[in-house]
Amino acid sequence: MTTSTLRDQRLNIGPLVLDVPVVLAPMAGITNTAFRRLCREYGAGLYVSEMITSRALVERTPASMRLIKHHESETTRSIQLYGVDPNTVADAVRMLVDEDLADHIDLNFGCPVPKVTRKGGGAALPWKSDLFRSIVEGAVRAAGDIPLTVKMRKGIDADHLTFLDAARAAEGAGVAAIALHGRTANEFYSGKADWDAIATLKDTITSVPVLGNGDIWAAEDAIRMVRETGCDGVVVGRGCLGRPWLFGDLAAAFRAEDGRISQEEASASIARPALGFVMDAMRRHTELLIEFFDGDELRACRDIRKHVAWYYKGYGVGGDIRRSLAMVETLENMDEIFSTMDRELPYPGIGAEGQRGRAGSPKQPKLPDGWLNSRASTDIDFAELAEAERDDSGG
Repeated sequence: MTTSTLRDQRLNIGPLVLDVPVVLAPMAGITNTAFRRLCREYGAGLYVSEMITSRALVERTPASMRLIKHHESETTRSIQLYGVDPNTVADAVRMLVDEDLADHIDLNFGCPVPKVTRKGGGAALPWKSDLFRSIVEGAVRAAGDIPLTVKMRKGIDADHLTFLDAARAAEGAGVAAIALHGRTANEFYSGKADWDAIATLKDTITSVPVLGNGDIWAAEDAIRMVRETGCDGVVVGRGCLGRPWLFGDLAAAFRAEDGRISQEEASASIARPALGFVMDAMRRHTELLIEFFDGDELRACRDIRKHVAWYYKGYGVGGDIRRSLAMVETLENMDEIFSTMDRELPYPGIGAEGQRGRAGSPKQPKLPDGWLNSRASTDIDFAELAEAERDDSGG
């Protein structure tokens, strides 16, 4: 790996200037406006929506219109799109631009979920190099002055790597930045992310920022990735699940890197939360979800349930309490459960750190029949692929 010298940690993505080079990765069912607002309250960076299917957006389905909703406090409105048809993707981008619905647009070419890859989307799509190029070029044209970026994986598997070819095509098309998750589709979220691939991409792409993604569980991981790979910034996904305050840690760490604050100040600001701090974060998250769901408290509480295990990872919270929180139906119910918990319970250290979220094991990617026979898209049945764009969210 290469080692970078320390530099100004602000990041330019087209006309956007990020105070720290940190991006929240789109996560299906997670990065709605409530979670984005929560993360923003703790730190700084660019907070991207969950992945929106381009056809559903063009057709203005109620669910897709909700997913692109931004709160007035979200001053940089960032939306990630997914699609397999160049015309539909361009139409979706044009809609966002013409109706002033986004300040930044990202295209997803990294999703490994079978329902996406089996239709040729996500991490499968860059294998069809002409199709990839057509989608990105059309999207960049449609975006106009709005910065458009791409996020990808290394490829389908170790024998079908695509990231360098795809990145060169994206750079040539005029994207504003390129993000790479250092895993292939078949690795899903298993094993260890390949940071060497991020370093290779940084050495290859010279005209736009390269962002690294994979295995950033704490602020020191992000700093180490930038130092070891030379990448211009980081994309954080699973590491912030149940830890929205990670963005505060990241902001402090990067500001210390370029001297805006001291290393001592950064170290002192790293969150080592007692249980009460975590409880307050979960409650605030639920309040924001209630607002997001237009006052539907039950729906918000059902949504927060999936976050319980992440929030309390490592803490000495008994199984009965965890089960009760995982069935909570109202804020009053949540407060009643919280009243039985010890707010002063200290941060458990290593038990609350490290990997969180899905990992799993490597698996054979689901692909359209004959997908790997050729890198050309001439034999694609676009009518069949169009089914990939029927859902509101691709994740």
